[in-house]
Amino acid sequence: MATRRSSREPAPVSDDAGDEAGALSPAWSAAVEHLVEHLELERGRGEHTVSAYRRDATDLARTCTAWGIDHPGEVELLTLRRYLATLSERGYARSTIARRSSVVRSLFAFLKRRGVVARDPAALLASPKQGRHLPRVLRVDEVERLLAGPDPDTPVGRRDRALLELLYASGARVGEVCGLDVGHVDLAQGQVRLLGKGAKERIAPLGEPAVDAVQAYLEGARAALLDGAAAQDALFVNTRGGRLGTRDARTVVQHAGVAAGVGHVTPHTLRHSFATHLLESGADVRVVQELLGHASLATTQRYTHLSRGRLREVHALAHPRARGARTGARDD
Repeated sequence: MATRRSSREPAPVSDDAGDEAGALSPAWSAAVEHLVEHLELERGRGEHTVSAYRRDATDLARTCTAWGIDHPGEVELLTLRRYLATLSERGYARSTIARRSSVVRSLFAFLKRRGVVARDPAALLASPKQGRHLPRVLRVDEVERLLAGPDPDTPVGRRDRALLELLYASGARVGEVCGLDVGHVDLAQGQVRLLGKGAKERIAPLGEPAVDAVQAYLEGARAALLDGAAAQDALFVNTRGGRLGTRDARTVVQHAGVAAGVGHVTPHTLRHSFATHLLESGADVRVVQELLGHASLATTQRYTHLSRGRLREVHALAHPRARGARTGARDD
């Protein structure tokens, strides 16, 4: 059992702290690395998921080390509750705290199964309640302005147009699009092969505008960006000839949103707009689930939504006894 060194514990060490401040004990370092190996080799989790688990588990480990807790077996439930409380004090969003709580539970459940800890202190750790948050959805006309923004006369403009079109046409995650190779896109068939979470593949159809944009990018613009760099398979490349990273892709989308006058836009905004526009046009939620690559239908139902006005419209058209329903109701 860990002993408290003072009545007031220091704040958690931040993720970007220096090496000395963020140094881990051998036991914590081994615990984090074993979890990462488990996620990569046994669970088949993707690179971004594993990276997030490593970052969150390391933050807990650094915090406990700073508190004088050098071994996971010394952690108590109260320690974990205090850790989550300090995250709130540091201004983290509830969604982030809930994610950290999930990682903590996964870490100690794993360590308990491996016999590293005698008991699981996170077994009774409650996940913080999250407020209902729905990402922003662009109107169709806003999407059109966004997609038309990049300059088609420059290699970077053609790449950015192709990137935006493909994100919206497929509803793909930004990591999935940045991980695409040229061979993953079949322009003749109008489809793209995406590698999602858990290394699961799915085929997403592409409309004619997306096909045309990708074709225009491949016809000279991509080669110009490579500019003599060693041949590689990456579909989207940066100005240095390397694979376009997720951070760069997010920057492209954000700049396009500002230039189009639609405000702050992220790749997730396009993904959510894709799903919402499909549902509002009458697509079956299970089809949208398949296109998004969600393992659970419940995830799709939380991820997408319909306006109340659209729900009234569908009800009025589809319900056999809806003819006498009041019209002109507020859409709030």
